[in-house]
Parts: sequence; C-alpha cells; structure tokens
Amino acid sequence: MPIQPGEKLPDVAIRVVDGDVQSRHTGELFAARKTVLVGVPGAFTPTCSTLHVPGYIHHAEDFKARGIDLMCLAVNDAHVMRAWATSLQTPPGLLMLADGNAGFTRALGLEFDGSAFGMGVRARRFALYADDGVVRLLHVEAPGELRVSTAEAILAAIDESGLAS
Repeated sequence: MPIQPGEKLPDVAIRVVDGDVQSRHTGELFAARKTVLVGVPGAFTPTCSTLHVPGYIHHAEDFKARGIDLMCLAVNDAHVMRAWATSLQTPPGLLMLADGNAGFTRALGLEFDGSAFGMGVRARRFALYADDGVVRLLHVEAPGELRVSTAEAILAAIDESGLAS
C-alpha cells in the first residue's frame, strides 16, 4: 500500500544530485521544508524527459514563490541522474534523487515491476507534497497516464487546499 497523506516519509539512505553527488538520509532531506517530490519511471525515458520533468522546470519559480522546494526521484544511479539533470538543464535547487536500488521507492510503496519492458523495479509516476517530512498530498498516475502529477495539477491542488500558505 502506498504512503498516505498524514504519514511521515520513510527515513532511508539516498543519493542526491545537486551539482555533485551526496549520500543523505531522506528524514533529514525533507525535514523543516515544504517539498514537492516528483517520481518518474526513469531518467531519459520519453514522457519523463519531454513532458513530466520539463513541466516542473518550467514552473520552478512558481513553486519557489510558494516556498516549495522541488525534488525528482527515479530508480537510476547517481551518474545517470547527473547526466539527465545536465541534459534537462535543471535549475539550481531542483534536487535529483538517485534511488538506484529502489529502497526509498519501495519504502513509499510506489514501485512497479517494469521487467516486461526490460526496466526491472521502477517508481510509479507520482507527485507528492510534503511539509516537514509529512505527506500532505499524493497524486499517483494510472499506468500510461500523465494528468494528476503534472506541475500544473500539483500547483492547482496546493493552491486549492491552501497548504502552501
């Protein structure tokens, strides 16, 4: 079962790409901040690279204006995530989380088996809003869709709920 609003994000080790690569724990990473975490099936995959993450890059200032930090999670290694961030020209401050062994993804309950596509275990496409490490909104896409986890959808949901105030 996926993590639910009101629950604390699990505390696991993860690799963070923000120029360089750092080993961090998610408990510390999400503490004392408002964050949107975008989960994608994989770096360099078509929908993730052309639509999903570019929407967050385009709206990065809109999130910043609301005091919200952005993070992107994929079950890829840190080298791939760094290359992807470079290719996407991610703005400073958009952290790329490399969950190479899917430890955080599994702890969130948001994994899927992409073995039929040669991908192994991957993250489902999702976006969540957390405040001080507690999930306040969670939007998980149906397979093959990109509707509820777009930057525009998450901004609208945050504004409608008054959570960023």
